[in-house]
Amino acid sequence: MTHQTTLSQELSRPLLAGAFLSDIDRDRLLAALPRAEGPELAALARAADAIRRARLGNAASLCAIISAKSGRCGENCAFCAQSGHHHTSAPEYPFLAPERIVAAAKAMHDAGVARFGIVASGKALPQAELEHAATAIAGITACGMAADASFGVLPDDALARLKSAGLAAYHHNLETSRAFYPRICTTRSFEDNLAVLRTCKRLGIPICSGGLFGMGESWADRADLAQTLLEAGAMSIPINFLSPIPGTPLGGRPPLTPDEATRIVILLRFLLPDRHLRICGGRPTVYGATAPLAPMTAGADGLMVGDYLTTSGGTLEADKAGLAKLGFSL
Repeated sequence: MTHQTTLSQELSRPLLAGAFLSDIDRDRLLAALPRAEGPELAALARAADAIRRARLGNAASLCAIISAKSGRCGENCAFCAQSGHHHTSAPEYPFLAPERIVAAAKAMHDAGVARFGIVASGKALPQAELEHAATAIAGITACGMAADASFGVLPDDALARLKSAGLAAYHHNLETSRAFYPRICTTRSFEDNLAVLRTCKRLGIPICSGGLFGMGESWADRADLAQTLLEAGAMSIPINFLSPIPGTPLGGRPPLTPDEATRIVILLRFLLPDRHLRICGGRPTVYGATAPLAPMTAGADGLMVGDYLTTSGGTLEADKAGLAKLGFSL
């Protein structure tokens, strides 16, 4: 038995019993995980998967999104193809008609997807478009789906309006740690983003918030983000991997390797043992066609299926078949 295998068992034992990592054990994990590979990495992945089964069971949650409004956002997020500060070929169009959004949701519902998210570019959805969004949310809810939304930094009354329409969860990523965030975006602050999560918690709206990995952040940044999400009460954690987009400041960064991305999933499962970890954007870029469901054997329990905001995804049929082979229920 290797030292790393022993460590994985030691660190996972309290998590399997319903606890969280102590500060000391978090430091031990952060010291070992970045250099783990081969059998050592496999042992940590098995431990993370065991934590997922013990804390959350074997159900895989599938979600899909629609880009309801695209292009020329005033924010300068370094990774984003839709930022007006960058020179990309991202499409531009106004907020879609509610019936078009609901039709897309119904198609996903008929294919076995439980959640559908409406995403709009921009720092905040204008008041004039809020009622269109509320109408679409009500229509998705009527289809029997959980209706989620990602409309930026909304005020209390706008979030309350969406909740009354049937909003199931509000999605607003923190993206990275507080310390690293100014290197990614300067047109709004980390505190602006965190305030959205606080408002959702106060209003009783379930929080979906995660990060984008592979932007140059450190392992300490990754762990700090996880701790902030835990404290903020986020229950669904989207894990996105950078797909470098030409024309953005991060367009020249190399994608994460599959092993590095898997280490990130393991880290988040150990630090967030009872939270839903959903693999979202960048999965095809990192894992390709050879192992598209690898993160699901390292502690993740959910997938975003279909296409992403400005990049393509895999096929829903292949994902569902692969999840069934891994023993997940849908």
